[in-house]
Amino acid sequence: MKQAWKKAFAAIALAAPIAMASASGGAHYEKVDLNPQDQVSLQRGAQIFVNNCLSCHSAAAMRYNRLRDIGLTEEEIKNNLMFTTDKIGGVMQAHMAPADAKKWFGVVPPDLTLIARSRGNDYIYAYLKGFYKDPTRPNGWNNTVLPNAAMPHVLWEQQGVLAVKLDAQGKPIFTTDEHGNQIPDLQVERNGRMNAEEYDTYVKDLTNFMSYMSEPAQVQRKQIGYVVLIFLLAVMLPLAYFLKKEYWKDVH
Repeated sequence: MKQAWKKAFAAIALAAPIAMASASGGAHYEKVDLNPQDQVSLQRGAQIFVNNCLSCHSAAAMRYNRLRDIGLTEEEIKNNLMFTTDKIGGVMQAHMAPADAKKWFGVVPPDLTLIARSRGNDYIYAYLKGFYKDPTRPNGWNNTVLPNAAMPHVLWEQQGVLAVKLDAQGKPIFTTDEHGNQIPDLQVERNGRMNAEEYDTYVKDLTNFMSYMSEPAQVQRKQIGYVVLIFLLAVMLPLAYFLKKEYWKDVH
């Protein structure tokens, strides 16, 4: 048993820096301000996720009935967010077969249940805003956050089409960030259905839902933490103070 605990501790110690490295991604992204208590935002994000992400990506640790926690009724979930073959107690499975995804994209799209915890909210927000047209890529798209990503820009109709600016010689213009990464200088080539502000809100709602999905109990966890802190300060701290006085009264 002692040996097993040692192995478990070693595995955690090795995994921690890897998790932190993947979360940071070696770059600083635009800060996104999310509100996990905004149920309207979470409901919009759930709808965006089901309509645009669930075709290729699974969320195999998220059950449809957990959406009741963001204010949706079981009837609303069934009517608006589920296919007829889905069950209310079932998990969110991708509608595309993994073999087909491998054939069309070269890789199987990853499960997105915990992507917000592994990569961070800022990464997701920046990634969803970072697609641009790239004729050299097989799918016609590239991404400023994840260069040469296999994923096409599924939200291009909402955002529009961004393209790399060209100099007088027709060469792409790149800028260098503080980490030495080459970032393409983008411009709008074709407007989408939404303006920039509307698309920002759209992507924030999606990011908010993916953050919730990665830890559905995060709001309750924080609320419990506040209660525990209040208990420690209001009850345990006075008790500890008077106990200390009682123990040390003869010394003083």
